[in-house]
Amino acid sequence: MEYQAKDIEQKWQDYWKKQNIHEPKQDFNLKKKYILSMFPYPSGAIHMGHVRNYCIGDAMARYYRKQGYNVLHPIGFDAFGMPAENAAIKNGIHPKKWTYANIDTMDKELDSLGLSFSKQREFATCDEDYTKWEQKFFLDMWKKGLVYRKKAFLNWCPNDKTVLANEQVSDGKCWRCSTGIVQKEMYQYYIKITDYAQELLDDLRVLQDKWPQAVLSMQENWIGKSLGLQFDFALEKQISNFKAFEVFTTRPDTIFGVTYCALAPEHPLVKEVLPTLDIQSQQKIIQMQNTPVRNRTMAQKEGVNLRIFAIHPLTKEKVPLWVANFVLIDYGSGAVMGVPAHDERDYLFAKEYQIPLKQVIESTELPFLDDGILCNSGDFNGIETSKAKWQIIEFFEVNKLGKGVVHFKLKDWGISRQRYWGAPIPLLHCKDCGILPQDEKKLPITLPQDVVIDGEGNPLDKHQSWKEDICPKCGGKATKETDTMDTFFQSSWYFLRYATPRDLWIQMPFDKQNTKYWLPVDEYIGGIEHAILHLLYARFFTKVLRDLGYIDFSEPFENLLTQGMVLKDGAKMSKSIGNIVEPNDIIKKYGADTARLFVLFAAPPTRELEWIDSGVEGAYRFIRRFYEKSENIQKTKTMPIVHKQDLSEKQRYARKKIYEALIKSNEIFAKKQTGYAFNTLIASCMEAFNALNDQDNLQIWTEGYYVLSNILEPIIPHICWEISEKFFDFSNFGSIEIDESALEEDEVVLVVTVNGKKRADMKVNKQMQQDEILLLAREKVQKWIDGQNIIKEVVVPNKLVNFVVK
Repeated sequence: MEYQAKDIEQKWQDYWKKQNIHEPKQDFNLKKKYILSMFPYPSGAIHMGHVRNYCIGDAMARYYRKQGYNVLHPIGFDAFGMPAENAAIKNGIHPKKWTYANIDTMDKELDSLGLSFSKQREFATCDEDYTKWEQKFFLDMWKKGLVYRKKAFLNWCPNDKTVLANEQVSDGKCWRCSTGIVQKEMYQYYIKITDYAQELLDDLRVLQDKWPQAVLSMQENWIGKSLGLQFDFALEKQISNFKAFEVFTTRPDTIFGVTYCALAPEHPLVKEVLPTLDIQSQQKIIQMQNTPVRNRTMAQKEGVNLRIFAIHPLTKEKVPLWVANFVLIDYGSGAVMGVPAHDERDYLFAKEYQIPLKQVIESTELPFLDDGILCNSGDFNGIETSKAKWQIIEFFEVNKLGKGVVHFKLKDWGISRQRYWGAPIPLLHCKDCGILPQDEKKLPITLPQDVVIDGEGNPLDKHQSWKEDICPKCGGKATKETDTMDTFFQSSWYFLRYATPRDLWIQMPFDKQNTKYWLPVDEYIGGIEHAILHLLYARFFTKVLRDLGYIDFSEPFENLLTQGMVLKDGAKMSKSIGNIVEPNDIIKKYGADTARLFVLFAAPPTRELEWIDSGVEGAYRFIRRFYEKSENIQKTKTMPIVHKQDLSEKQRYARKKIYEALIKSNEIFAKKQTGYAFNTLIASCMEAFNALNDQDNLQIWTEGYYVLSNILEPIIPHICWEISEKFFDFSNFGSIEIDESALEEDEVVLVVTVNGKKRADMKVNKQMQQDEILLLAREKVQKWIDGQNIIKEVVVPNKLVNFVVK
């Protein structure tokens, strides 16, 4: 039998599609599994990272179907976003046309891998019936007070007159025209994720042992709960309307060590003082303001002395005020107290600008960052820092100088994007009535198709006829909001949409009965790079939709698997490096089963995978041999019955390896082994196959293939379906019982001791009589018992033989 991968794979892909066997059943009495891999951006071609991600999820989905589960295993496309607009600028093609053409391409490529996705539930987030419901969610949040508008600083290209994403800024310049960017203050819409900060933090405990600890830690750190002191520094002299400014510190125990305060370049007080500074200082501050926050946080610490002073609330000493590039306006109040003797960052800044240090914790060297005993701290001298922290907070509260507060590092979610290819924010602007929600009957607010996308400005803002609208309150002229939503908004609820059959999508975002049955997702698979934002937003969205009455659960993903990257020559695959391996090339040369086998065998799913061409060839050789050796088996619709008696050692060994592979499969999917270590399962199957080849019993060959084609079906489905159809009529595609007798050892190794000291060991048949065992044991230890008087002979079954001699 010659292995023809292309013919076999096309045959079964056509069959699966025609029979719709991968579609979930509308039977809520069945036990269910919802297996979901993070959906892709339609970039135009799948890469090996996609192959690995989707093969992991597909193996799970196929296994659970065979175990009788009702499986939902969907796919879709995260289809809005900047790349489509960039392609429009570069190639003159409309983002919508570019996006849907790419989806068609990727659909074909994903199909060629034999992935068992539900095609009836597939959608793209740019579909209008999807936009309709997320705009409805936005309006629900607006009415609930979870959305607000405020000014924020954005990357602005003065030449193209457009807002740039961080990814579009290179070395402080516009990616398109190389003009130096500036930070422009513009109105943005924010969602109050901070209202849910405590619950998002608390519910991480529910996910313990279900999500990777690294992800839980990253989310905990991102939310960043801290207890500290919030208080005001009074200015030495009032400046315009400013008498004081607010700071927050997690180290109130070091407050006596303050030798300066630092403000963010965008702080309102800095704006007030800026015109009074010398030209050089003004220019330096403006340069800081025009530097993207991400660049500032990575840059060398820089500052400008404002030549004004605050008054220390306890010592009443004058404290100089500085502008510093490391202070962020969106973190806390945009002002920090500088304690250079006990903070690494403050220390480096102080050394750079010759700002004095004041030690307030006993130590022999500075900066000293640990806990200790306070000194130079007035009435708090001699107190341990952990206790002093609370005593100082209490002192501030009693004397009405400040208060202890809970602070979260998490900031509200800015969702405004000044771009065309996104879901329009469903709001109206009326000069008389203000900002109003769109009439829900008009949803979805769709994008105009007749736009010019040239990289200059927001195409929606320039489209006058699309912008024009009528105020629902006064009937006067109004204009549509021209900002579109952050694409994370779309990916924060897509997993809920899949649970509802397509024929209900126009009527509702998701059906309650279907959602109650399918959710939460049982297994969620994706890259570690999504550990914070996507997963945090999805968790937040779930809780909001719960509170809005759409769903009745709080966490979207029961279990999370973060797969490792695919590397080649030690580096992540990248077109710029030139180490890309195209999945289509592998499929054309070796077949989809080979690609699937390699990506699941080369490394555990959670580890990085190094692409090795010889490993791909090895995977192909195994599949070819497995297929061709099936000529050694016979047709049957039931598990072959193998009589253990009179089997040779090699035949018994082959059966043992077959059932050890089945046990391994059951353990991996039952999560007795963490991380779905498919590589160890495949290795077990290869060992069993090699053992089969080392014996010649027809019944054992048939039994072996009956089991192995079942175990390997989630990994190399095409060839397993071909073998199962030809020889077993699919009767082996279900739960298979383990034949415990095949695992029993007929022989056992006994330790032989003389006066309790080990002298030999020997292999004996379990059925051997005691007198035969003693005879053999005497031969093994003859030299230690010769000339000795054997006082006692002890046989411990299946363990040891001991001779007591004198």
